[in-house]
Amino acid sequence: MKIIIEPGLSGNIIATIAIGETYFNQWEKNALPTWRKYCEKYQLGLLVFDEDLIDKADPFWKKATWQKMLMGNYLQQRISKVTNVCYIDSDFLINYYGPNIFDFYDPSTIGLVSQYANMPYAETDVKRRIAFFRHNYYDEKYPLDSALFMSLKQIFEHHNLPVQNNYACAGLIVFNVQNHSVMMKSWFEKYTKEVQSITGGGDECHFNFEVQNWGQITWLDYKFQALWTYEMAWKYPFLYSSGRYNTELIRECIEASLFTNVFLHFAGSWYESDMWKIGGFLEEQKRENRFHEFNEYLKVNVTGNPVGQVKPG
Repeated sequence: MKIIIEPGLSGNIIATIAIGETYFNQWEKNALPTWRKYCEKYQLGLLVFDEDLIDKADPFWKKATWQKMLMGNYLQQRISKVTNVCYIDSDFLINYYGPNIFDFYDPSTIGLVSQYANMPYAETDVKRRIAFFRHNYYDEKYPLDSALFMSLKQIFEHHNLPVQNNYACAGLIVFNVQNHSVMMKSWFEKYTKEVQSITGGGDECHFNFEVQNWGQITWLDYKFQALWTYEMAWKYPFLYSSGRYNTELIRECIEASLFTNVFLHFAGSWYESDMWKIGGFLEEQKRENRFHEFNEYLKVNVTGNPVGQVKPG
């Protein structure tokens, strides 16, 4: 475990898992600059787990995404001043002018963001756009009808789990160390390394079942885990074709998405999910200033008083 920023008086931290030199270096170079400024702004600790939290020889060892369920127990034994943890995958960018996620979290619950409900896009419509653009601009073998469109019923039944009413993207989980560490560890230990899932042994569906079966959830706003695959398909479809190799255009579109979101997640395994790796986000002073000015403007009360007709100069 690497402590990038020591936990502060609030006891709130951001934590991620980046095991292996490649993953850690990509995160450190391309994502960390936005994370650091967000954590410094709200006096949050910042921790990176760069090694497995369980020995690979253990029958319960599972791929890294599962190991976030062990994080609270690990911290309880080593850092007593950690109270609440916002775990996010390493492929996130953060708008550090956005609000503090912990201000929207109830420590008696586990905080999640749905990828089916309370989104700014119709779920089926945005997925149709993803399928169509990938098929036409990436690879004609990409199917127009696939598991991308699985319903909640199909997802849970595929994993032989009771159907739940919602489905979170497990790339972001907010939990309280004291209230939830033992429970989350028990969820991890319920499944052996032979567990099968539609994501190649990933935890997402099983975690969704366990947490929703438990039931005490704060469903956070989409802006705390905006999905770049959705954002790009809906707002920036030209990046599938003419803009695919234009790094400056990609950077501007990603920053535009951050303009209206707080956490932006590059989940997935297709080309658009690697776009965060171009780095350099919010480094140009002019663009950073615009973020600052916009967020300051949002604090100003508007009156609606007419000022006369104004036209472009």
